[in-house]
Amino acid sequence: MGEEDYYLELCERPVHFEKANPVNCVFFDEANKQVFAVRSGGATGVVVKGPDDRNPISFRMEDKGEVKCIKFSLENKILAVQRTSKTVDFSNFIPDSSQLEYTQECKTKNANILGFCWTSSTEIVFITDQGIEFYQVLPEKRNLKLLKSQNINVNWYMYCPEGSVILLSTTVLGNVLQPFYFRAGTMSKLPKFEIELPAAPKSTKLSLSERDIAMATIYGQLYVLFLRHHSRTSNSAGAEVVLYHLPREGACKKMHILKLNRTGKFALNVVDNLVVVHHQDTETSVIFDIRLRGEFDGSVTLHHPVLPARSIQPYQIPAAGPAPVTSQSPIPCKLCIFSKGLGRAGEGSCHFSLHRGLRVVQDPGSGESHHESHPWGFPLIEGWASMGASPDIIISASQGYLWNLQVKLQPIVNLLPDKGRLMDFLLQRKECKMVILSVCSQMLTESDRATLPVIATVFDKLNQEYKKYLDAEQSYTMAMEAGQSRSGPLLRRPVRTQAVVDQSDMYTHVLSVFTEKKETPHKFVIAVLMEYIRSLNQFQITVQHYLHELVIRTLVQHSLFSTLHQFLQYHVLSDSKPLACLLLSLESFYPPAHQLSLDMLKRLSTANDEIVEVLLSKHQVLAALRFIRGIGGHDNISARKFLDAAKQTEDHMLFYTIFRFFEQRNQRLRGNPSFTPGEHCEEHVAFFKQVFGDQALMRPTTF
Repeated sequence: MGEEDYYLELCERPVHFEKANPVNCVFFDEANKQVFAVRSGGATGVVVKGPDDRNPISFRMEDKGEVKCIKFSLENKILAVQRTSKTVDFSNFIPDSSQLEYTQECKTKNANILGFCWTSSTEIVFITDQGIEFYQVLPEKRNLKLLKSQNINVNWYMYCPEGSVILLSTTVLGNVLQPFYFRAGTMSKLPKFEIELPAAPKSTKLSLSERDIAMATIYGQLYVLFLRHHSRTSNSAGAEVVLYHLPREGACKKMHILKLNRTGKFALNVVDNLVVVHHQDTETSVIFDIRLRGEFDGSVTLHHPVLPARSIQPYQIPAAGPAPVTSQSPIPCKLCIFSKGLGRAGEGSCHFSLHRGLRVVQDPGSGESHHESHPWGFPLIEGWASMGASPDIIISASQGYLWNLQVKLQPIVNLLPDKGRLMDFLLQRKECKMVILSVCSQMLTESDRATLPVIATVFDKLNQEYKKYLDAEQSYTMAMEAGQSRSGPLLRRPVRTQAVVDQSDMYTHVLSVFTEKKETPHKFVIAVLMEYIRSLNQFQITVQHYLHELVIRTLVQHSLFSTLHQFLQYHVLSDSKPLACLLLSLESFYPPAHQLSLDMLKRLSTANDEIVEVLLSKHQVLAALRFIRGIGGHDNISARKFLDAAKQTEDHMLFYTIFRFFEQRNQRLRGNPSFTPGEHCEEHVAFFKQVFGDQALMRPTTF
C-alpha cells in the first residue's frame, strides 16, 4: 500500500528509552505519560522521559530491592516507589527540600498494595486487595496524612487520569465495578454498576479481567469500555466493544456497542475522540466514531467501523551503530500487537494487549523476551500499549520506543465516498480545517464534481458549525457587556476550533480559486456561489460583501446582466456600500448599474454622503441637491463642494442656480446672503461676479 492508503500512523518523534533487559526494568506512568528506565534497582541510574519533556530527568537511588512500581507526582515534585506489597517509599524532588526517603505503610491489616495513583502534586491513592486509601503527602514534614479510606474487596483496579476516576473490580466474578472520583482533597464514591458478561459463568472464578476493561474520555465524557467476546459455537458475528457512560452524577449506563464483526485478539486506543481497535490475525485496525449516526435499538446505539480496515503505516527505526555506520538503511519496525499467552476470543480470553501486572524480562536460556506476571507494577509488554497505559500511546519495550498514535485525515477523504458523512466525521477532528477545505475544492473539480444537493449538504454542515460559534461568541460578548454576576459561573470565551470554517476561509481557499477555472461551466459556478450564500442566509449569518462581489464579477464576466439585474431587484444579493461602489464601477459595461447603485445606497439609509458623492462625481449637481433637500440635510452641507462640482460642468446657468440656492440659504439662516470666510467660497464669488456682474449678487433683505 502507498502512503495515501494508511489512515493511522506513529508520530515522527517518538520517545526513545533504554530497552528492557535483565538489568534494566522499564515502567510507564499513565498520568504523566512518562517512561522510567530503572537500572539495577536504581543504583546505577534512573532515566525518566515523556513525550512533552524537553530534558529527561536522571537520578540515582539506593537499591533496596526490586522496584515494582515507580511514578512521579503531577509536576514531578515527589517520587513514589513501591518495592513491597505493604509499603510505598517517597522522595522529595523540591528545591531546598530534604531528599531522604520516607515510607508509608498501608493502614489495613493483612492487606496487599495492588498499586498506587497520584491524583495531584501532593495527593496519592493506595489501592489494596481490601480497599482504597486516600492520602495527602506532606513533603516538608516527610510523612503522609490519611484523608479517607474505604474497605472493599478488590480484584484489580484501573485509573483514568483525565477523569481522575479509579475503577475497582469487586465480587467473586469481578464484574461489579465500583468507581471513585477524586478532586481537590476529596474522594467521592460513585454508584457501582455491573458489566454484563457474554454468558453465564460456569464457575465462581473471576470472570472479568482488567485486560477486558478500559477507561477513556471521549467527546468530554468518561466511558468504561468492555471488550466482549462471543463463542464461535453461537451465531454471533464476532466480538464487540461495549461503552458504558460513567457520569459524575447518576448511574452508569450502557450507551454504545462497537461491532467488530470478527474474532481473535484485539488491542485498543482512543485517538482524537475515535476508538481505534487493532486486530492481531489480520494485522489491521478499524476506527469507530460514536458521534456518527448509528443504529439505535431502543436502548443502545450500534456502530460499525467508519472505514475499511487498514494497517498502521510502517515505521522505520534508524539503524544503531557508531557514527560512520549511521548511513545504513533504517530497520523496519513491525510491532507485535499482543503478548504471549493470551487466548483466542473463541476460547474465552479475548483481551486488550496491555494490562497491569506485566513487565518485560529476558529469558537467559533462549535469549528471547517473555512476560512475567507481577501483581503490582505498571506494565510494559512487547508491542502495543492500549488503554491500560494511555489512550493514544503505543510502546515497544524491546525496541525502546514510545509513540503517540495519530490519525491521518487526508487518506480518509477517498475512503469515505459519502460527502455528508465524511463532513460529519471531519468536523469532529482537531486538525480538520485544511482537509475540509480540500474536500470542498475537490467536489467542485471536473473529475470529482458533486451534485448540487450534495454540495448544499456540505455547505449546510459547515455553516451549522459556523453559526454555533457565532452564537456562542455573541452570547459571551453580551454577557461581558452586561457585567458578569459575582455569584454566576465563570464565563469562558468560546474556543474557535478548526471546525469553524468561516466565509473568509471559503472565499480564499475554495470559491475564489473555483471561479478562476475557465473550463468550469459558468452556470455551475454561479449555482455553487448562490448555494453557499443560500446556506449562509438559512443559518442567519450575515453574508460578507466580498462573496456578493464574487457573484457580480462572475455574472459580468459572462455578460449575464439580466441575471445580475434580477438578483439585485429581488434582493438576492444583500445591500452594502462596497457592493454599491462595485456597481458604479460597472457602469461602462452595463449603464443601468449606475441607477441600481443609487437605489441600493438609498435603501441603506446610512449612505447619504456616499449618494451625494456619487451624484456629484457624475456632474448631477441638481440631482444631488434635490436628494439632500429631500432628506432634510441641506442646511448643513458644504456650499463649496457643490459650487466646485457646478463649476466643473462648465454650465454657467447651472452654476448660477446652485450659487443662488446657497445665497438664499445664507439669507434664511443668518439674515445675510453673503458667504462667511469659513466657507472658503471667495473663488466662486469672484467667478460669479466675472460671469454675471456685481449687480447679480443677492442683496440683504431689509424689513
